[in-house]
Amino acid sequence: MAAADTAQKPAVKTAPLQLRAAYAVCRSITRASAKNFYYGFLVLPTRKRDALCAVYAFMRHADDISDDPQLSDGEKRLKLEALMESFHSVDSGKPTDDPVLLALSHARQQYKIPVHLLEKLVYGTMMDVEYAPSETHAGEPVVIYRTFEELYQYCYHVASVVGLVCIKIFGYRDPQAEKLAERCGVAFQLTNIIRDVKEDAAMGRIYLPAAELTQAGITAADVAAGTDLARIKPILIAEADRAREFYKSGRDLIQHIDDDSQPALWTLIEIYSRLLEKIAKLHYNVFGEKVRLTTGEKVKVLAKGFAKRLT
Repeated sequence: MAAADTAQKPAVKTAPLQLRAAYAVCRSITRASAKNFYYGFLVLPTRKRDALCAVYAFMRHADDISDDPQLSDGEKRLKLEALMESFHSVDSGKPTDDPVLLALSHARQQYKIPVHLLEKLVYGTMMDVEYAPSETHAGEPVVIYRTFEELYQYCYHVASVVGLVCIKIFGYRDPQAEKLAERCGVAFQLTNIIRDVKEDAAMGRIYLPAAELTQAGITAADVAAGTDLARIKPILIAEADRAREFYKSGRDLIQHIDDDSQPALWTLIEIYSRLLEKIAKLHYNVFGEKVRLTTGEKVKVLAKGFAKRLT
C-alpha cells in the first residue's frame, strides 16, 4: 500500500456544502461508535473536532472490515488494500461520493498529516486479520504475541499511530511530543486489551503475552474460559502497571500541544485511566459484564475538560 507522501499538495477543491455534509457523516459515525473518544473530541474547537472525527470514521471502517466474520482473510486483505487505494485516489484530487474519504483527505491536507501514518493505521487492522478466528485450532483462541515487546509493536500500529495523527491535528512544535504520543497510545491500547480479554477471546484472539501466560501455567483455553481469575489476575495486573507508566507520558504530552487542544487530551487520558482504575477496583474481573464508565462518570470528566478550556 506504499504511496508517495502528498503532504505538500494543496487541498482538493470541494464544494463547501459537500464538505460540510461529509464532516457531518463522520461526526455521526464517531458519536455512535466512539463511546470514549467522542467525549474528548467535544472539548476541541470545531475545526479540529471535525478533523478527528474524519480520522475516526476512517479507522472505524477499516476495523469493521477486519472484524467482519462474513469475509475470509483474503477478502479482508483485499478490501483493506482497496480502501487505502481509494483514499489515495481521493487524496490526489479524484472525485468521490464517499463522505468519509472526502473529509479525511480534506483534514489530512489541512493539518499536513503524513500519508504513511494513515497507511500504518490500515496496516494495524491487517495485523488482526493475520490472526482471524478461522486460524484457531480445535476451537481454541490464538495467543498472538510471544512477548510484551511484540505486543508493543502491535499497540504502536493500532493505537500509537492514532496518537501521532492526533497531535498533528492538536498542534505541537517540540519533536519530543511524538514519543510521548506513541507511549500514550500504548496506554490506551493496553487498557482496551485488559477490558476486552473476554470479548477478544470469543473472537479467537488473546493479546496477553504468551511468555507471561506460559510462565504462569495459563493456557489459551484457560483465558477463554475465564473461570480461574486468581491465576490470570497477576498477568492483568502486570499489563495495568505498564499502562500506568505509559499514561505518565500522556500527561507529560499535554504541555507540548497547542493550548486549545490541551483540555481534549486531558479529557481522553482521564477517561481511559479512570476506566483502568475501575477495572482494578473490580479486582480485574473482566470476564463478566463489560466494564465501562457510566455516562454520568464521563460527563463529570467532560465538565472538568470544558472548565479547563475556559480557564
